[in-house]
Amino acid sequence: MGPRLAIIGYGEVGTLFAGDLLAKGVPAISVYDIKFGQPDRAAPLLERARAAGARAAASAAEAAEGADIVISAVTADQALAVAQEASGYLKPGQILFDINSAAPHTKVAAGKAVEGAGADYVEGAVMAPVSAPRLAVPILGGGARAQAVADALVPFGMNIRPVSLTHGRASAMKLCRSIMVKGIEALIVDCARAARAFDVADEVFGSLDASFPGMDFAKLADTMAERVATHGIRRAAEMREAADMVADLGFAPDLVRAVAEAQQRGAKAKPAH
Repeated sequence: MGPRLAIIGYGEVGTLFAGDLLAKGVPAISVYDIKFGQPDRAAPLLERARAAGARAAASAAEAAEGADIVISAVTADQALAVAQEASGYLKPGQILFDINSAAPHTKVAAGKAVEGAGADYVEGAVMAPVSAPRLAVPILGGGARAQAVADALVPFGMNIRPVSLTHGRASAMKLCRSIMVKGIEALIVDCARAARAFDVADEVFGSLDASFPGMDFAKLADTMAERVATHGIRRAAEMREAADMVADLGFAPDLVRAVAEAQQRGAKAKPAH
């Protein structure tokens, strides 16, 4: 039959996962999003849930009732709050699978909240954009029941690889990588904008292609500008978590915070062509 699932957060990731898991044969999924309670924003989300065959719940607690695994797919800055709230309604045997791009210390605190209340907590670190691979996006799992989550969801198309029995390690792997990926995005977007403003883009991109063969910087500039414009708000939140991670280690977080600000700016700007 498959696991009984709930998804907290019905944005891009929650929508894709709910629809694909139902299509793959998961018997039932309940979903909840804070926007369900906002009359001016609820209608399209509720219609989307209805069309996918998901049950829209009036609260996170209602969505989680009877679920084996509750997937938290909100935003990085809300991950801990969702876990803390979940500690009040999850029952022993239920698992909160937190796939938000939060810092290791956030995942550790979330795990303590949930497990302190008698339920189980598994962190998930999503290692690539979800839009193309969808369910097959690589996810690293951490926690004592990470293998149980993988065993339950991999047969339905998810790509979960347990990497640690403790919380925080999977998120550290993701955020350290994200510093590089999101930083490169921000640098290329700013480089392209300046080069095009001076009408020297062909020369600049040609020089970069010679230094880094096979990269195709002109194409990357357009692709990354579009990515930042579309996902910059969420990526800025992720980079703030990464900056907190770096600061917790006693390292200077200034550069990572600058990447967060660049992603935030890019989300408000149209790609420069």
